[in-house]
Amino acid sequence: MIKPRRDNPIPSTEHIPGANPEPGSEAPDQVRRLVDIMARLRSEQGCPWDREQTHRSLRECLVEETAELCDAIDADNQNNMAEELGDLLLQVVFHCQIAAENQQFDLQEVARRICDKLIRRHPHVFAGRKLGTADQVLRQWDQIKRSERPRRQQSRLHGVPRSLPALHRAHNIQRKAAKVGFDWPDIDGVIAKIEEELAEVREALTKADDQAVGEEIGDLLFAVVNLSRYRRHLAEDLLHSTVEKFRKRFEIVEDKLAARGKVPEDCSLQELENLWQQAKVGIN
Repeated sequence: MIKPRRDNPIPSTEHIPGANPEPGSEAPDQVRRLVDIMARLRSEQGCPWDREQTHRSLRECLVEETAELCDAIDADNQNNMAEELGDLLLQVVFHCQIAAENQQFDLQEVARRICDKLIRRHPHVFAGRKLGTADQVLRQWDQIKRSERPRRQQSRLHGVPRSLPALHRAHNIQRKAAKVGFDWPDIDGVIAKIEEELAEVREALTKADDQAVGEEIGDLLFAVVNLSRYRRHLAEDLLHSTVEKFRKRFEIVEDKLAARGKVPEDCSLQELENLWQQAKVGIN
């Protein structure tokens, strides 16, 4: 079980080879050990929770574990990174175990495919082809990737996962379009597009058409993402940073109010704004 509740503990691993090595004994292959533990958890004698899981039911866990790893990377916390990478590895092994039970694929097959892909897409390392720059490597990667697809999937925008966060997905779609020349020649066009989309939002608001307003806001967001991409920023990261800045400033406001025996709900908007301006001095 990924995060066991106290009333549903993970079963004993005492009968799994290598699961509980004796002190001083040779360390087992930890990946093999993890595969064995996962198989036990999914067995008839295993954990009821783990046995009930499917690829779809684990989807949220996969997203959450990935986000927790990203938090550890952002914090440059090596200990947490090691732990969160383990949680993410568990997700890979979990999905492979479910697939193996259905005779679809297993961890060895998954590893074989990624090994073959890495060799195939790095001919400058494994096949004697010489490339001098990272940009050349990326162009070659894209060319090889396109050649691997069936003809009906030749769109230059193919391969951007629908499940990516929307800002990140927009960035990647725009980047792919820009690679084939579908891009503004200078930043003035990017800014003009943002102003155009903002004007369309204003126009939709005057018509009180909620559906049109929503569509125009989406267009505006897409245009703003394009500005961040044009300036070599990732809009997803920029928004995360702004959200975190807002959170810290708001907590300062709450602390100042608490010192007065008050909460935000007790205050006028002007009082909150005054405290907000004070918080901005300390959090840039």
